[in-house]
Amino acid sequence: MNSKRFHRSPPSSSGGDGVNREKKVKRKEILAKKKAIDELIKAACTVKDHLSSFPPFRHYDRNGLSLYLESGRGDKLSSPVKHYIQSLLKLNMEGPYGSEWPVEEKVKRREMVASEARYILVHEAPNSNANEITMMSTAEKTSTCLKESDPLVGFVHYRFIIEEEIPVLYVYELQLVPRVHGKGLGKFLMQLIELIAQKNCMGAVMLTVQKANLLAMKFYISKLRYTISTISPSRVNPMIGMEKSYEILCKAFNDEAKSILEEVDK
Repeated sequence: MNSKRFHRSPPSSSGGDGVNREKKVKRKEILAKKKAIDELIKAACTVKDHLSSFPPFRHYDRNGLSLYLESGRGDKLSSPVKHYIQSLLKLNMEGPYGSEWPVEEKVKRREMVASEARYILVHEAPNSNANEITMMSTAEKTSTCLKESDPLVGFVHYRFIIEEEIPVLYVYELQLVPRVHGKGLGKFLMQLIELIAQKNCMGAVMLTVQKANLLAMKFYISKLRYTISTISPSRVNPMIGMEKSYEILCKAFNDEAKSILEEVDK
């Protein structure tokens, strides 16, 4: 009887190997992208003074205001400054938050002194009109006790974070005392924030606004051209969005930074 030896051919692996290679390449690309984003965030956080790149924004002398700006970090703030920003935050936001404020205030107090928190502190210049000092709110009067600096009239709290796999500058707070409202300072500060974001290669500026704060919503959407983010509750799920008291706004970047700088330099 003749016996036949059968040689089993190895299974074709060209298809499987191709899929595996594609998966490995894709995973490698994802990891490289994540690493690059993490490095961008780390680099932005290590900058000691973000204002140093924008000298024209060190001072604000318009509409009867004479102010100067300095950088700060949450875990490096002096006790008087911490007390000041907490008092101003309560003054401005207790109303819009309503019954949610007691819980929200505790969260914000922790956020404001974290090492990740970055600040732009707005001071009144030494030669400001002395008569205006008498018009200060309680929060402002607290800041007059600062021995190391001039009275504060506002601040911006911001951070460099990742949202939806995109590096962004997130504005946690922009708070100004009432008497400096309507004088262009808020727009000036947001222009600076956008420039800082672009300088550090962030993909967008984002912020959260209470729906009850109608003036703030109009300011960001109508004046500064921010839009409701795709991660805002009303965009994720309209039904859930109706139950939420806030919207998340964002602005992705184009080439307007140069024109802003030219405008400030004039």
